[in-house]
Amino acid sequence: MKKASEIRALSDEDMARELEETARELFNLRMQNATGQLANVDQISKARRKVARIKTIMNEKRAGQ
Repeated sequence: MKKASEIRALSDEDMARELEETARELFNLRMQNATGQLANVDQISKARRKVARIKTIMNEKRAGQ
């Protein structure tokens, strides 16, 4: 998991790409959980936090401009 400082260092395009990848990962984890294939359900909460962290930093940058 990337730290907030590592995410802040990314460009806007890289941040959007990271958000898209993480959202896709979260969707896949939810599907695995629904079908009973997910062994470690903690991965879902980690992915949710990462999405929230990226969105927060994107909003901070947008507000700062």
